[in-house]
Amino acid sequence: MAQRHRDTAYAQAGQPAIVLDGKPAGAAALGALSAGEVVSGYLHEQASTFLRALSLRAEDEEAAGLLLRRSARRIAATLHTYGTLTDPGWADPLRTELGWVSTSLAHEHQYAARLARLLSALHRLASEPDQPALDTGDPDNPDDPALPAEPAIGTQGPLAVGAARAGALLERQLTLARTRAHSAALQALGSSRFHAVADAVAVLASEVPLTAAADAPAAVRLPPLAGLAHHRLTEAAAALPLARAGHPYNADAVRAALGPELTSDLQDAPWHQARTLLRLSRYAAEVCPPDEPAANGSDDNQGPDAGAGTRAGESLHDRLKTAARLLEGHREAAESANAVATAARTPRIAPATAYALGVLHADQRQEVEAARFAFARLWQRTSVPSAAVPAVPVVPVTPAVPGSR
Repeated sequence: MAQRHRDTAYAQAGQPAIVLDGKPAGAAALGALSAGEVVSGYLHEQASTFLRALSLRAEDEEAAGLLLRRSARRIAATLHTYGTLTDPGWADPLRTELGWVSTSLAHEHQYAARLARLLSALHRLASEPDQPALDTGDPDNPDDPALPAEPAIGTQGPLAVGAARAGALLERQLTLARTRAHSAALQALGSSRFHAVADAVAVLASEVPLTAAADAPAAVRLPPLAGLAHHRLTEAAAALPLARAGHPYNADAVRAALGPELTSDLQDAPWHQARTLLRLSRYAAEVCPPDEPAANGSDDNQGPDAGAGTRAGESLHDRLKTAARLLEGHREAAESANAVATAARTPRIAPATAYALGVLHADQRQEVEAARFAFARLWQRTSVPSAAVPAVPVVPVTPAVPGSR
């Protein structure tokens, strides 16, 4: 009965019941529904996607893995953000298990993407021409004028000598890691633990255990919960060194990676946390989109923190999606640099190989810095509407979402 009422109300509002691929539902659709019906509708759709991905594995394993990870992340994030609306005895264990599923399936894809990224970067760096030695001549001898520089040949430099061996070393290590991750994923998918998760998701596709708080109107109950997710993101972004990251080529990321006081892992952790909170904010907005003025390019219709860089027609959802892509690139570059540093610790590697790995490591840390610079510029014009910040106390839930990677 509740399912029919939910679908009918959404149809009357002229809005889709559930949003996929990051497209948020219209806020007008929340008025006729209770909070439980909105959250249940979203969870039903994500659970159905999860089950469809299971049947797709025999045809396209890669596409099925992507759908499984995406739906598992969204279900877990929804149970995290809107946890006060669901039975905690049921939601908390399921959220943990979905995090395990997402993490187990993500490793193989990450290793493959990391290897492709590093080999492409090595090829690019080795193909760049070396700076030739310029013959300036003898200023006191008119018979010895300055000679024009000869065209550089990239294959003659020291980097090109070690690039092939460095690439082979990285390919050997990351391929082995990918193979092990693939075996672990297959083992996880065939385990009784995963079958229990699949059974729980199958139940979720038709029924969501809700609390009494879910009977409240969606327009009253959901915005404070979604606003809390946005507020956590805002606080995490405010703690980032955006002032330094806003200056290009400041070399903070490179120096910290080489210095003993602040290692790259410690330096990257706040940015990775902001990425996790940004994902929670985006998924929360898919269930309950924040109200924001229509962007028409004028400053009068922008939030107080939007800044002069807001483009005409660019919504908050678009800016958050762009920010998520930047922080994802930041994570990939940081973890790629860590993989290069691990390869450089291999005993008895040739000096030319070590040199190539050092250049590659610096290149990836510069990519980290570039992502921070782009994010800092974008964040100046990305604001969460003030109405989205919770105005009533909300019981917080666990601050970290398992499997958020």
